[in-house]
Order: sequence, then C-alpha cells, then structure tokens
Amino acid sequence: MKDKVNDSLQESVNLALEAMRLEAGDKFSLSKVNLAELERRTGISRAKLRRLKSNGFVVAPHANTGRNVERTVLTGYTGLLDSLLSQGVSNSSVCFERIQEAGYTGGLSTVKTYIHSHKHLLPAKRQVVAPQGNRGRRFSTAPGESYQMDWGFVNVADHSGGMFTVACFVMVCHCCGLRYAEFFPNAKQENLFIGMIRGFKYMGIPEYVLTDNMKSVVLRRNSEGEPIWHADYEAFMRSLDFKTKLCKPRHPYTKGKVERLVRFVKENFLAGRVFLNITDMNRQAREWCDKQNSIYHRAVNGVSLDIHRQECASRLKPLEDAPEVRQYLCPLRKISFDGFVNYEGRRFGVPYYYTRKQVRILRSDNKLYIYSDDLGQLLLEHDVTWSKHDSYCKDQYASNAQPEERPTAPVAVQTAFAQPPDANDSFAKFDFSKGVHWDE
Repeated sequence: MKDKVNDSLQESVNLALEAMRLEAGDKFSLSKVNLAELERRTGISRAKLRRLKSNGFVVAPHANTGRNVERTVLTGYTGLLDSLLSQGVSNSSVCFERIQEAGYTGGLSTVKTYIHSHKHLLPAKRQVVAPQGNRGRRFSTAPGESYQMDWGFVNVADHSGGMFTVACFVMVCHCCGLRYAEFFPNAKQENLFIGMIRGFKYMGIPEYVLTDNMKSVVLRRNSEGEPIWHADYEAFMRSLDFKTKLCKPRHPYTKGKVERLVRFVKENFLAGRVFLNITDMNRQAREWCDKQNSIYHRAVNGVSLDIHRQECASRLKPLEDAPEVRQYLCPLRKISFDGFVNYEGRRFGVPYYYTRKQVRILRSDNKLYIYSDDLGQLLLEHDVTWSKHDSYCKDQYASNAQPEERPTAPVAVQTAFAQPPDANDSFAKFDFSKGVHWDE
C-alpha cells in the first residue's frame, strides 16, 4: 500500500516538473525550481517539497519503513490470543472478551487484525462431508408454543490431571431464542427433571417441549410409531401440565435451534474459561445467559428477552411452588449403614437421630440441603466442596458415654467432710521461731 502511495507521489511531482520545464525552456533548473509554484500544482506542502528538493525530487521510502514498534496495545496479551487460537477459538468477539478480562484496553479491530495474520495457529478443520438430502423448510411455531431441549457433554481436566465428563442441559424458546443452560455431573433422569424445572422457572411453561428420543423420556415406539413414554417422565408431564413432541430419529435439523445452542455454549461460553467447580460453572453460565438474552441477535431480529416478555410471556404458564415440584427438585436417597447418602458422586453425613431409611437432597449454589423423606423437616445443610472426601456432620454417630444409674427416691441421708490436717513435715522440729515474740 505504501509503495503505491510513493509511486503516485513520484508521478505527480514528475508531471509538475515536466510542465514547468516546458514552460521555462532552457532556463529551467532543478536547483532553482519555484517551490511555491510547485506546491500550487501538486498540492504538496512546501516543507515536504523542500525535503524532496534536497534529494533531487526523488521520492524515497521512509527510513522506518518495514520496522515494527517494540511495544503495542497488544503487548502482553499475544500469548493468551495464541493459546485461544491453538484451541481452535477464532471468534474475534470471544478472544476480545477473554483478553479484556485480563486487562486489555485496546479495540476489537486490533484483535481482528492479529487473528487474521495468525490463522496458521488454528488446528486443521474437519473434512467437508457430502450434502445430506435436498433443501428443506425451517420449523416455526407461535409465541409461547414450544421450547427445545437437549444435552451436551464436555470433557473437563481437573487440577490433578484427571479427566471427567460434565453434562450441560440447554433449553431455548423456539420463537424468540431465549436460552437457558445449566451443568450437571451426569445426564440422569433426575437431573433432567431438575434442569427442566429451573428452565421453566426462568422462562415459563410452554404448551409442549420438543426433544429427541432420550432414554429418560421415551422407552420405544409402538407398531404405529407412537411413543411409549417412560413412566416417571409421563408423571412429570402430568404434574407440570405440558406435552412433549419427539423429533424424527437421526434428523437433528428438526430441533436445530437447541443443537446450535449446544454448539454456541461450547464455542462461546466455555472457550478459554477456567472454572473452580460445577457450582462456579453454573454461576457463570447464568450470567452468560442473562447477557446473551439481553443483546441484539440477528436470527430473531431483536433482543430475545424483550421479545419473550412482550409476545411469549402472555401465553406461558408460570411454574407454581407445588409439593410435586419440590419432590422433583429434591430426589430421594437411601442412607447407608454408616450414616451417609450419596449424591452426585459425593457422600454426605446424616444425623443419627433421624431413624428413617431415606432422605431428600437439594443442591443450591454452594449449599446442599438434606430434608426428611416427606420434606417436612430440614435436617441439616452441607457446604458443597466437590471434594472426593466424605463430608461428616455433627451428631452423625451416637456418643460413647457409659450408662449411669440415678437415684430413684429422694436422698435423705446427709454427711460432711472435715478439713484435712496439715502435712507432717520432718523439718518442723528445727523451726525455733515457734513461740517467740520478737516485739517483747
């Protein structure tokens, strides 16, 4: 680009000098060129023409051309950008947010320029597959009519170098794109119920939910293709008063919004983040959902939260705090012989004075609450540390005090103890001060 500018400048100066030479004839001399006239013809400042005159009116490149500055606004953050690019994160908005959290004060354009010039750090893309079928039509529903839900799975490396899998429950409103995400240690049916209830609390209850053929939702289909629901899931639908529609097997395009949301969570929310535990993941996921629901999205041509409140909310049913809902939020657990209950791979102690065989457990933020099996009594609460060590509680075991007899009738006999005599010191006979009065 700079070479083109220099060539254009040189051409303009040469044309002006040639015209002046034709006008002056034999009297023309480069050393006596009228700089004021040359400035009028070329539009170049007289100071710059004076520098060109000292060089014989030859436009030379700047002395610093090709040199890079030692420190830029990105200095100190290129390592973080290189790390994100090596992980396959090429979204400039994500990279910009991550380095902003580290203290970057520059603009987005600088980050885009850096990513464009360092694309060689990105891992190789997958091979392009052949198109699957012909063109189809997008599935659409009325406001508040349908949600889509699904599971996504993420591998997590802990601080000790081990690897385990975390399940991400996602739900999205099919009309306005309002999204909800929550992480669980596994994708069991009880966690599906908890995720759906919290999603309904965040968004409202629609007419029906669109999902794929999960094992915790449907057992099989009969000869006519109608679903045979899982008994617990069918009872869950009746309790919350909503319906479920199943997608065609091996056809993910039917619920493309939630499939895209799973990918969006992995590529935007999880990219470049480090978490303390699942509780921290859910806290940041809730903040991320609130942020994404409050900004403009081209897919719905508006802000999802505003559209949901204006169009969808009037057709949704609120989630009531019914006993059936609380039972799904607090799954049952059996008490082991040593006074522990197992929940999400961890063991928590139960007081020995609770004599029943089952309890209900609720995990909320950093606390784990243990209730009686009828939810009538809160037994105790534990701090959720996500440690593999057992969490004991006060009064988990009976004390080892020995039995003691107490009087069965009023005590009538009374006695007393005399003051003990002084000790007989063998050196007392040598104390000659006894009986002597020094004042006499």
